[in-house]
Parts: sequence; C-alpha cells; structure tokens
Amino acid sequence: MPTLTRFLPVNQEPGSAAIPIEQKYDALRALLRGLGSVVVGFSGGADSALLMKAAYDELGEKALAVIALSESYARRERDEALALAAQIGVPVLTVEARELDNEDYASNPSNRCYFCKTELFTHLAKVAKEHQIPWIAYGANHDDLGDYRPGQQAASEFGVRAPLLEVGLTKAEIRHISKQLGLSTWDKPAMACLSSRFPYGVRITAELLARLDAAEDYLRHDLGFRQIRVRHHDTIARLEVDVAEMHRLLDPLLREEISERLKSLGYTYVAVELGGYKSGSLNATLKTAALSAPNGAANGH
Repeated sequence: MPTLTRFLPVNQEPGSAAIPIEQKYDALRALLRGLGSVVVGFSGGADSALLMKAAYDELGEKALAVIALSESYARRERDEALALAAQIGVPVLTVEARELDNEDYASNPSNRCYFCKTELFTHLAKVAKEHQIPWIAYGANHDDLGDYRPGQQAASEFGVRAPLLEVGLTKAEIRHISKQLGLSTWDKPAMACLSSRFPYGVRITAELLARLDAAEDYLRHDLGFRQIRVRHHDTIARLEVDVAEMHRLLDPLLREEISERLKSLGYTYVAVELGGYKSGSLNATLKTAALSAPNGAANGH
C-alpha cells in the first residue's frame, strides 16, 4: 500500500506528534481481524464504504454488508450502495426498516436519530444472529464526536462497534485513504438521511420524504449541484447550497426552473439560505432552546 500522508488529528495541539494515517489504518485492519466476522451497516457513504472495504479485505466473506431500506433513504443512494458493494465484491443483504411505524420517530423529537439507529441495529442484530456473526459495526468516525449524535446511544445499548472512531480516523483521513484504495466514495459529499431535512417537532411522513427525495435528486443529478440540501419548512423549501456553487442560483433561467420544479412537487415558496450549506444546520434550534431555557431546562439539566 502506498505511504499515506500524515494528518493532524482533530483537537491535537499544533507542534505535537501526529499519528500517521498508515498507523491508524493498520490499527483498523488489526481491529477488524480481531473481530473474526462482522455485520456492517452499509449506506454507501464515504465512512461505511471504507469500513466495509477494510472489513472485506481482512475477513473476506466473514464480512457481511447490510443495507437498510426505508422511506428516509434516498433511492439513488440505495442504487449506488448496491453497485459499490458489487464492485468491491462484498456479500450484501437488504432489510426493510420501518422507522415511520414508530411514533417516537415519526413525531420527530430532537433525539429522532436514537430511534432510527435503534430500528437499524435491531435488524442488524437479527442478521448477525441468523448468520452466527458475533459483531456489528457502523461507520461513525472521530469527527462525529463534535456534533449532536443521539444515535451513538443506541449503538452503545446494542454493543455496536465503531471501528473508524475507535482508531481515531477523521473524515479527511477517511477520504484520503479511500482515494488511495480506489474507492469512488473518496470525495462523495455527505448525505444524511432525508428525515434530517425536517425541523425537530415537524411530523415526518412517507409522502413528504418522497417529495424531498425527488427535489434533491433533481437538484443534485439533473442540475449537477454537488452539495445541496432541501430543508422542509411547511410550504417553504429552503435550499442550502455550497457557497462555491451559490453563483449558479443567480442565473435567472436556472432560478426560475428550480422554483417551478419544486413548486410542482408541492411547495408554495422556494427560498435560499444565504449562509450556504452547513451540515446539521437544524441542530442550531437545539442550541437556541438551551440558551433561552432557564437553568438549561432544554437539555434536561
């Protein structure tokens, strides 16, 4: 394997010794070998793709990829994940996740991701039991420690491993290794589940998820926007696009085309977030609530 560039890990002080990427990747491979066999929750994103590739390289068919299909999983993402699994050669299963059947999820509380991951890990645990595989893993990485991730609680409750996080791999390092391994996902934009487009407290329905899927598929694949989100605000579709692509929205013809298409899907108004795309932007409401609540009541303290 080619020598990997050294990256400074997150939160490391300048001037301190960086842990070489090759050392982290060797640790990842050793960790996976030590598991013996593993079921990997596979979405087709950069994180789970590298985890699955490494697991398959070390364990062969004792590494099993499982893709959870649901209304909140974009159809094109599903197709790309299946194609990638076939390219790697890894055995893959699909399961039907029914998180919308759970009122605790559909009502969209601030810990919605906990119920989503609980549904996912329930299915993965069944697959692991059926195939007599002792371990389950998913693609959380070191950078996830810096954001609000209630799904990590579910992982802890199910005993699910996060090998990328455990060896300290950051997103930048994951992309760097993936590029050297020839994975097409090395520069794939982050793609959270479609339910993350709803402000907390707004009910999630299959119909609205399908609308968002159609809107983002049009913007991303028909028009070629690389990093974009359609945030759902009742009658308003609020677009978050990477600032490097913001200039495209100034084109009168394209702007009119986007407006007409999203209105045809059911929105009355189409707005643009001038601050540009920001991962987890709807979590800002949690911080605002915490600041305004007496004695930290919004956080349950």
